[in-house]
Amino acid sequence: MTESAASHRKGISGNTLKMIAVITMLIDHIGAVVIENGILKYQNPLLMQTILATPAGARWSSIDFVLRTIGRIAFPIFCYLLVEGFLHTRDIKKYGIRLFAFALISEIPFDLAVFNSWFHPGYQNVFFTLFIGLWVLVWYQKAMGDPLRQFLAIGVGCGVSILLKSDYNIYGIVLILTIYVFRNNKKLQTVFSGITAALISVSCLGAGALALLPIHMYNGKKGERNLKYLFYWFYPFHLILLYILRLMITA
Repeated sequence: MTESAASHRKGISGNTLKMIAVITMLIDHIGAVVIENGILKYQNPLLMQTILATPAGARWSSIDFVLRTIGRIAFPIFCYLLVEGFLHTRDIKKYGIRLFAFALISEIPFDLAVFNSWFHPGYQNVFFTLFIGLWVLVWYQKAMGDPLRQFLAIGVGCGVSILLKSDYNIYGIVLILTIYVFRNNKKLQTVFSGITAALISVSCLGAGALALLPIHMYNGKKGERNLKYLFYWFYPFHLILLYILRLMITA
């Protein structure tokens, strides 16, 4: 669909879709960084159990569950935007380099915020998953007509995501592929991506499937303002701010 044709469609723009993803991600990370790792002391299992046994701890745990459940909406939207970027970018190499660069930039903020450590090799931030997913799409498309090579591309991508222990790892790669494979049939894309997102977020009542509502409303327009780098810079910046906030409230 051309930009002029898309302009006559009702719905939400790409900018609005990004803002929904960014806001729900922020809500999610308030729960993960400030409540779980700050107030509830998730990094100290014994202390955590003691806190959760108190009325205040139980209340904070309930608030955290609500925040993390809302936050499940973010990742499927970012996966969808990655596929859109893959389909419309003029330079796939620059796109990949940008994702990888921000994966590196974001790792220290991510480790500090989530694991209270400058370096935590046991889990990598979501940019690594998006980067791997992008190159799976590249090789999957190049191998079009050759199912064996396509399967190999998927297998290697899933293997790398597990090896690196990237956020969402193999499940994220599968969701990205599901969105891409059904890109020309919005109904099937909504159904199968919704099922995949629900399975990924089963611990939060399958709330990830709710992301398919704004995705389905996307009208194909970018939006009036250039928010190209909004998510890239917001991701490490907000993690640092939440880490500082946690230090302040737990001092």
